[in-house]
Amino acid sequence: MSQPAPSPVLIFDLLTGYQKTAALRAAIELDLFTLLGEEPRSAAALAEQCRASEKGVRCLCDSLVVWGLLVRSEGNYALTPDSALFLDRRSPACMADAAEFLDSPTLRSAYERLTEAVRRGGTALEETGGTMATDHAVWVRFARGMAALMAMPAQAIPEIVGLPAEAPLRVLDLAAGHGLFGLGFARRHPRAQIVAQDWEAVLAVAQENAEGAGVADRYTLLPGSAFDVDYGSDYDVVLLTNFLHHFSPSTCDTLLRRVHAALKPGGVAVTLEFVPDEDRLTPPGPASFSLVMLATTAEGDAYTFAELDAMFRAAGFGESRAHQLAGGASTVIVTAR
Repeated sequence: MSQPAPSPVLIFDLLTGYQKTAALRAAIELDLFTLLGEEPRSAAALAEQCRASEKGVRCLCDSLVVWGLLVRSEGNYALTPDSALFLDRRSPACMADAAEFLDSPTLRSAYERLTEAVRRGGTALEETGGTMATDHAVWVRFARGMAALMAMPAQAIPEIVGLPAEAPLRVLDLAAGHGLFGLGFARRHPRAQIVAQDWEAVLAVAQENAEGAGVADRYTLLPGSAFDVDYGSDYDVVLLTNFLHHFSPSTCDTLLRRVHAALKPGGVAVTLEFVPDEDRLTPPGPASFSLVMLATTAEGDAYTFAELDAMFRAAGFGESRAHQLAGGASTVIVTAR
């Protein structure tokens, strides 16, 4: 079988990828997707609605058609199924606010210094520890921007853990961020008490979400560093969602020993991670996540299931069970104390 002829298309696409990010950010800021969710519109009508030039809107919308986020028919633009679900602000699954974190100045700066990060083996951000610096403001952006993306995993995890719905659980949500994972247990278990740990400014967002969910009376805040604060004890569940990848295996060991001590006998640690296969090349999202950690943290990485299982066993835990979430990007790992 003959090989395809060499082509510069992939290289060109990678070198100009920032242009697509900028275009999507502009469309979000102009609220184009929400306007088009009301009805298809021409460039002229959109320009009037979002107070922009007709030429500017045409250029932007035509590019979004080329990239698959809009369609155009008889001069009118309309949403695709993907943009209707994930970019129209009236959709409960809208992830437009994620741009505030994923395209934040902090993350952009980290990638602008990627060559230096590769040489160092860790982030070249000026803050000590990169995004893991004490009380880093980027995590407030994360808490406010990424909640919509986590709604489905937050609902799925309590079902995977499978504890009786009427059980009077104590749940510790480490690095709680938006708080949705702890709130998932609060919703499924009406007698559950949730303790949310994170930096104080971040916990203000989690508290807002707890009040919105009507469970503030069962929601307690624990501000400070996950490595320093007193967790308390006798937890049925400790949540480690999108957290371990920020640290080295030795630092994870320190954290996991604290988690082990906080759990009651028979309790479980629940981890949500981007877990690459053993070849570290598949699936594409988890496999490339290690580069995110290289750019933004001093020691973080994407860990395989075998590596995570070894960390838990070294900290005194028993068997770990992996559950792939729908979509394949994230894995839930349930580990018994």
